[in-house]
Amino acid sequence: APEEIRGTFRPIATAVPGIQISEHLPRAARLADKFTIVRSMHHNSSNHPSAMYWMMVGSPMARQAPQSVTLSREDRPHPGAVLSKVLDTTPAMPPFVMVPEMISPVGPARPGQHAGFLGAAFDPYLVSSDPNLPDYSAGALSPSQDVPTPRLSVRRALLARIDREARQLEQSATAGTVDPYYSKAFDLVSSPAAQRAFDITAELNQTRDRYGRHVFGQSVLLARRLVEAGVRLVQVNWVRHDNAKGGQGYDSHRDHLNWAKTELLPPTDAAFVSLLEDLDARGLLDETLVILIGEFGRTPRFNSAGGRDHWPHCFSVVLAGGGIRGGQVLGASDKIGAYPTANPVTPEDLLVTMYHQLGVDPHTLIHDLQGRPYPLVEGHAVSALL
Repeated sequence: APEEIRGTFRPIATAVPGIQISEHLPRAARLADKFTIVRSMHHNSSNHPSAMYWMMVGSPMARQAPQSVTLSREDRPHPGAVLSKVLDTTPAMPPFVMVPEMISPVGPARPGQHAGFLGAAFDPYLVSSDPNLPDYSAGALSPSQDVPTPRLSVRRALLARIDREARQLEQSATAGTVDPYYSKAFDLVSSPAAQRAFDITAELNQTRDRYGRHVFGQSVLLARRLVEAGVRLVQVNWVRHDNAKGGQGYDSHRDHLNWAKTELLPPTDAAFVSLLEDLDARGLLDETLVILIGEFGRTPRFNSAGGRDHWPHCFSVVLAGGGIRGGQVLGASDKIGAYPTANPVTPEDLLVTMYHQLGVDPHTLIHDLQGRPYPLVEGHAVSALL
């Protein structure tokens, strides 16, 4: 593509002949044989909440704005909730964890992040602290709520609160007034296995440095610890903790190139590659599926502020491990990256592929609050990935 489309970033060679990626992902380039890039993902929603919902649950949202901007018990369940329901789980660990918090950059938490009509018993557990903070403490778990989730405080006195709530729960249990989900959360928090898994300070300093001393890097490192301890699914969200710098996260509507070069790509490169390296060294990569996605891509052309706006019609996702064939690029787009020209992949296809690799029949029926049956997802496994 011409520079006015491509921008000033240059491609570099990778460990796989014929595959090139951005010069600002040098560590990923050296590990390209471990992952696959799908360059033909597409859907047709350019709105954050509905696009996120579609990517997370594999179905377009039926609700319309303003009801579509937040969580609802009428929604389809997140895959983490599905895995919690249909697969065996490790008793001492929560089956589904979100790190460091739900995505809710402005206002309520966005849809597609909890169990929907499966009910609160299968909601994710939320880590209530930034793992990169010096005062981060192990065991910061709380069940998500039906009400919109506010931005979680990252400066709680975590251990003191756990001790205080433990006493309250013990007293309430005697009276038989404990909400079962809070009781379950307390049981998990108080288990030695969970405490060890969430204690990121047990990691060597050089390991923490390798992942990156930022919220994303330390969240990915925590995710690795949780997977090792038996958590079925961990979702690491890129959160906007960069507001002091005019933070826009990956929603780069202005100054896209400088923002990507300094604030986005280096942390992503460090954390993603460190995760793959560690899983591979521990013999866990073949059984752990890693997916790097956003809710949509960005426009082929820059806007007047030097940014790129929302573009769901063609974008890339990355998959590694879990039996996925590495070292390849699947799909292609037109000359400006606007629309797929080969092997188009939908969110439904991605989820069918994920469930297939995790040993779950995507045609399994689940039932909503009215008892109506739904298949988990309707799509086709991407055979080239398997």
